[in-house]
Amino acid sequence: MSDVADWWRTSIIDMEPGRIDIRGRPIADLIGTLSFPQMIWLMVRGDVPDEGQARLFEAALVSAVDHGPQAPSIATARMSVTCGLDLNNAMASAVNLLGDVHGGAGEQAVELYHHVADYEGDLATALETWREEHGKIIPGFGHRFHKPVDPRAPRLMALVRGAADTGLCTGRFVEIGEAIEAEISAKKGVALPMNIDGATAVIYAELGFEPPLSRGLFCLSRSVGILAHAWEQMQQGGRNKGPTPPQYRWTYEGD
Repeated sequence: MSDVADWWRTSIIDMEPGRIDIRGRPIADLIGTLSFPQMIWLMVRGDVPDEGQARLFEAALVSAVDHGPQAPSIATARMSVTCGLDLNNAMASAVNLLGDVHGGAGEQAVELYHHVADYEGDLATALETWREEHGKIIPGFGHRFHKPVDPRAPRLMALVRGAADTGLCTGRFVEIGEAIEAEISAKKGVALPMNIDGATAVIYAELGFEPPLSRGLFCLSRSVGILAHAWEQMQQGGRNKGPTPPQYRWTYEGD
C-alpha cells in the first residue's frame, strides 16, 4: 500500500479515526488555546508565533479585510449573489479575481524589499534594476483612491516600528520600505506614500513570510470582506445586478 499512502505526502496533518494532529499537536490542545492568526501561522509555518508576533500578524490581516464595492473582488461577490450563487460560489468567484493587479501588490512588494536588501549597490540603482525586470510601477506606494495618504499604512508602520524597537523583529524592512518611499517621492517630485500593500509587505517580510505567502494571506484577509458583502447582498436581494445601473450604457467603438 505504500504507493497509495505516498500518493500525498504532508507534514501538516496526521489523522486516523478518533485522532487529528496538526503539525504534531492534537487538535483538542489547539482548540481554545490558539487564536485564528496563530493557527494560520502554525499551518503555513509549522511553529506557533509568540504573542507579539501574533499581534503584529493579526494587525496585517485585519487591515486588508475590505475596500468597498468599488474593489473588483467585492463587486464580484455581490454580483454573484444577485445571479443566484450561494456564499461559497460567490466567495470563490471573488477570490479568483485576486491576481497580479488586484491583490498581488503585497507579494510584489515583499519581493521588491528582498531585492533591495540583497542588492550590492545604492538604492536608486536597485530600483532601476527592479523596473528593468518588472516594469515601471513600484508596488506598495501611492494609491489611486486614497490621497494623500492611505489611512491604513501609518498605523501598520507605527506598529511594526514599535515591534522593531522592542526587538520583536529586526526593523530592516521598515528601513527599506521608508527609504524606497523617500527615494521615489523625491524622484517623482510628489509624495508617493506607502499604501496598505507596502505596509503589510513590511510586516510579512519582518516576520519572515516568503513573498508568495503574502498574496495567500491577503486572500485570506480579503475573504472576510468578500463573505460580509456577499451575505449583506443576500439580505438586500436584487437580481442580475451588473457592474453599472442598467440605464448607463457602455461606449460602443464599432462602425
